[in-house]
This record gives sequence, C-alpha cells and structure tokens, in this order.
Amino acid sequence: QVQLVESGGGLVQAGGSLRLSCGASGSIFSIDYMGWYRQAPGKQRELVASMATGGSTNYGDSVKGRFTISRDNAKNTVYLQMNSLKPEDTAVYYCNAAGVRTARGWGGVYWGQGTQITVSS
Repeated sequence: QVQLVESGGGLVQAGGSLRLSCGASGSIFSIDYMGWYRQAPGKQRELVASMATGGSTNYGDSVKGRFTISRDNAKNTVYLQMNSLKPEDTAVYYCNAAGVRTARGWGGVYWGQGTQITVSS
C-alpha cells in the first residue's frame, strides 16, 4: 500500500514563504510523477506543480515564477518551495504521485491527506 504524507502547511502573511514536503512510503520501486495540487473552497482541484523522474516540470500559470518544485527520487519525496505568497494561494494542498511502480505492478494515482495553507493579507 502506497501512502503519501505531507508536512509544512500553516498560516503565513502575504509576501511570505513556505516549504511543503511529501514523502511516499510503501514497497515502491519508482514514481513517474510527483506533484502538488490545491483546492480552494468552492473551486475545483487544480495543478500547482508536477515533476517527472527525469526532472521535467509543469507549473500552474498562477504560480509560475513564485513556486519551485523539486524531488529526491531516492527518498520518494517531493518538495514545494512557495515564495511571494498571495491571499489567493489559500487552499488545501494535496501531494500527488502517479505512475507508481511497486512489487504488485505499475500504475495508479495516489493522494496525500492534504495540508492547509492560509495566506493573510
């Protein structure tokens, strides 16, 4: 069973920074994509950033230039450095892992439990 555990959320003032971490545990051989999504009240879940094993990245338009994703493949861990935070970044942030290869096979999408980030103005 694959589990994702996030840490690093909280309350921050506008203009501040936060760093999220997410570790994947289980009998994991590799993870094709790790990333972050967020969901604000009354809105759909949206991509924040994702990163492939080889290092290619994809960012949501609203966070480009402010957020940076990184990962440690050996530790099955992904990070999100968030700078210049804005009140509109307030949401629950979810860690995501896709294309997970385990002893039972490949595939599947896994989600963390979510961590709240609140940016005050």
